[in-house]
Amino acid sequence: MATSSRSMQGELSRRGFLKSTASVAGGLVIACYIPGCSKPEEAVKQLGPPKLVKANAFLQIGTDGSITMFCDKSEMGQGVYTALPTLIAEELGVAPTTIKVEFAPPGADYVNKLLGAQATGGSTSVREAWDKLRMAGAEARTRLIAAAAKEWSAPPQSCSVADGYVVFTSRRKSFGELAEAAAALPPPENVQVKGRNDFKYIGKTMQRLDTPSKVDGSAQFGIDVKLPGMLYAALAQPPELQGTVKSFNSDQAKAMPGVREVLQTSSGVAVVADSWWQAKTARDALQIEWNPGPTAKLNNAAIAAGLKTASSGKGLDVRKEGDADAGWKANKRRVEAVYELPMLAHATLEPQNCTVEFREDGCHVYAPTQVQQMAQGAAAKAAGLPPEKVFVHTTFLGGGFGRRLDVDFIPAAVECAKALNKPVKVLWTREDDTTHDKYRPPARNSLSGAFDANGKLDTVKVHLVAPSITARWAPGAVPQGTPDPFAVEAAHNFPYDVPNLYIDYLQHEVGLDVGYWRSVSHALNCFTVESFMDELATEAGMDPVEFRRSLLSKQPRWLSVLDAAAHKANWGRPPQGRFQGVALMSGYDTYLAQVAEISLEGDKLKVHRIVCAIDCGQMVNPGIVHAQAEGSIVFGLTAALFSEINVVNGRVQEENFDKYRLLRMNEAPSIEIHVLSSDEKPGGMGEPATALVAPAVCNAIYAATKKRLRKLPIVKQGFVV
Repeated sequence: MATSSRSMQGELSRRGFLKSTASVAGGLVIACYIPGCSKPEEAVKQLGPPKLVKANAFLQIGTDGSITMFCDKSEMGQGVYTALPTLIAEELGVAPTTIKVEFAPPGADYVNKLLGAQATGGSTSVREAWDKLRMAGAEARTRLIAAAAKEWSAPPQSCSVADGYVVFTSRRKSFGELAEAAAALPPPENVQVKGRNDFKYIGKTMQRLDTPSKVDGSAQFGIDVKLPGMLYAALAQPPELQGTVKSFNSDQAKAMPGVREVLQTSSGVAVVADSWWQAKTARDALQIEWNPGPTAKLNNAAIAAGLKTASSGKGLDVRKEGDADAGWKANKRRVEAVYELPMLAHATLEPQNCTVEFREDGCHVYAPTQVQQMAQGAAAKAAGLPPEKVFVHTTFLGGGFGRRLDVDFIPAAVECAKALNKPVKVLWTREDDTTHDKYRPPARNSLSGAFDANGKLDTVKVHLVAPSITARWAPGAVPQGTPDPFAVEAAHNFPYDVPNLYIDYLQHEVGLDVGYWRSVSHALNCFTVESFMDELATEAGMDPVEFRRSLLSKQPRWLSVLDAAAHKANWGRPPQGRFQGVALMSGYDTYLAQVAEISLEGDKLKVHRIVCAIDCGQMVNPGIVHAQAEGSIVFGLTAALFSEINVVNGRVQEENFDKYRLLRMNEAPSIEIHVLSSDEKPGGMGEPATALVAPAVCNAIYAATKKRLRKLPIVKQGFVV
């Protein structure tokens, strides 16, 4: 999404905003800053400091003519800092560039209704905001018009808004001049949002509002936070996952330059110093004896064996149509396959960090977090304070991918700042980050299919076995006896028309914490289902695209993206020496198809081209949709080709990008994005395109070699890149 350079430090403090809205019960709260006719400096001269007038939880209008939006989603590169203000700007009749953006504080008003928590994830940002923020802008617009109409004794329906003014015939009055009168009016009834044909900004590509600040260095990421008198901390964490400190000797570390303190925290041993490098150098000199903990004998072979043993059991029903057991017994033409997926790290380019300062009013936390209320709760527990005494200041995130849905990097910073009574920034190294992640779950999925006597696909069974992330992260969201919805994505909505279908999920924990990873189980299950669909196409003696088409007559949106991708990729007619593979998926209310084009010289694999067709409903900013799809594909290709986390005796072996390698520029394929026009509500775009890359590429490899890849990463299956 597009973002512009804006200060995140507005004239209204987050605490002040919370206090100003605390009395508003229920409903939507909008805080608006209303522009007046005078230039801001003239308004200050005339009236003193501008008055800030609350319109609702998201909008504030000031008597100096400024408009501030409180953005309830974290900006981690996906573009909410541009897309969400655009929704409000459209309804207010102002350019998105005129809206100042502040990240919202923790609060019930900012709970993501699709996730049930104040969280940025699940490709929900625009989907959840589409109605909510347009209504917030429309409500403010309706109030402003009503205030002006009342003053002019004019019919409200004859008034309009334009560039920060309410207009009626030759009369015009600025939002700033109307702000207080508008706020005093009762809540308007029958508020109407614009229709698609009236959009001026929504649906148009515009530059991101945060790009200039990220280019000139003024944007503040967590790693950039610097407070007066701030100290720095480096954290030694157990080498074995879930290990603990047994004892430590800090004499040598304390004698080193700049070191202020060495203290044990809830997650390890921290060295606090005048600079981070001094802290890190002294940390490395610590003599620590660790308790290895329950994972001391854990390794990948044991994890795989546990999943295999568990897979013999029956899981919880996910979907049942017809009678799959009877269909399987009745038909002898069968295909069976098992797919295995590895654990993966998030590898955010900005490692985990948190800065904390205790002030008279409480504990202030500066963090690149995706979960403001959870961050507040974790800090409150570490500080021994009630949550209302913890103030979370969200910074830009240097990558999230689901990693910052966890808050394990926050308590140590609170503990250090509290112990020294100074602001302290804790910063993890790349090695800390890679070896102490919340990894994408491993999985073992078994599939079977049977054809009837006429050669028609009659039965499909999908048996998913993997740990549950949600069981740890939000156990209340998964009632007893129901499958984790975030473990069955891209399987539960199996689109292909077969008489007998059975899908189940068996939760099997592997002994370590797993976390949400970009596209979550879509990546696991899309690889499984779409690879298997190719196996079924081969058994049917049909072209993979035509086989899918024959089973999608009742699924027009799926069929449309499949046809578009096949057409744009020139399916079936690749350049000489190249081979194609296809994959199809719907996730986050978005429909996608991808075609991968590869070549092989011996065992050397080259991915030349990926064509992606997308139906994501209405778009706020098409440029951001394209950018998100392109980034997702690169992310997915990195994982498909190279990524795997290996554990030996409880210790993660991959530490830095030399072992956990990323796709390089010269290895990146040509990427083509084709977005279909749609009148449907927006779908999510931050994650779904990631999931199709692996099956599309592996299906292309089969077309070239007749070798089925049922495990990832690809470089571990006899290929080099």
